[in-house]
Amino acid sequence: MTLVRYNPARHLASLPLDVETFFENYGLGLGRDTVWNPSVDILETEDGYELKAEVPGLKKEDIQVSLEDGLLTIRGEKKQEAETKKKNYHSVERVFGKFERSFRLPENVKGDAIHAKYDNGVLSIEIPKSEAAKPKQIEVSVE
Repeated sequence: MTLVRYNPARHLASLPLDVETFFENYGLGLGRDTVWNPSVDILETEDGYELKAEVPGLKKEDIQVSLEDGLLTIRGEKKQEAETKKKNYHSVERVFGKFERSFRLPENVKGDAIHAKYDNGVLSIEIPKSEAAKPKQIEVSVE
């Protein structure tokens, strides 16, 4: 067992990121042109990882997925509908603008075999594991 010395100030190290995240959630990103962040689910299976992002109202052409140095990045932009002068809005809650989310992938994935598809407002990205990372069944013998 390893003993770790208690440091009461260790939570302060994440404070700048916490403040930035707080403001980004309200469309007030500090120094970025990101307006909103899609909700994302990440799950692990025996064969790989699956990432699902909710990006309703976008076209396939409005979404970019890239992988660079183990960092998977999803970018896009939800364009605002053309404004009509005769409309009198009482409430506007939908968010429009650019978004960007990045995820550090583990080293045990096949970067060249990543597959992304967009269907009914959900972007699904399948990230397969390398063969060495997949669980193996080990046979037990009797002596």
